[in-house]
Amino acid sequence: MADDPREDSKNSRRSPEEAALSARLQRLGERLDQHGPSRQPEAGPSGPRTDPSALARGFRLSTELVAGVLVGAFIGWALDKWLGTSPWGMMVFLLLGFAAGVVNVIRAAGISTGPGSGR
Repeated sequence: MADDPREDSKNSRRSPEEAALSARLQRLGERLDQHGPSRQPEAGPSGPRTDPSALARGFRLSTELVAGVLVGAFIGWALDKWLGTSPWGMMVFLLLGFAAGVVNVIRAAGISTGPGSGR
């Protein structure tokens, strides 16, 4: 209904400031639409997002280090038992296992590809 008396009374009650504000707001909306697409609301929970591949990479790097230390400690313990040189074999191979673990972490992280890589 275009001849609704309520619409006429509503428009007649608007002050010139409200009309100017409404026109400015409309022009601002048009300018924002011209400059770029409107932002779409994000779907899903709005919390920090984690990258599953980054989590997997972290587990792999920590496993490389721990495995190197454990293998070195086991070899040292086995040599100590076999040769009776306790605690020297354990200490030496524990340090070698740690060094091997660090080298494996560096390789897995992509910092170095191996000996003689020129890096």
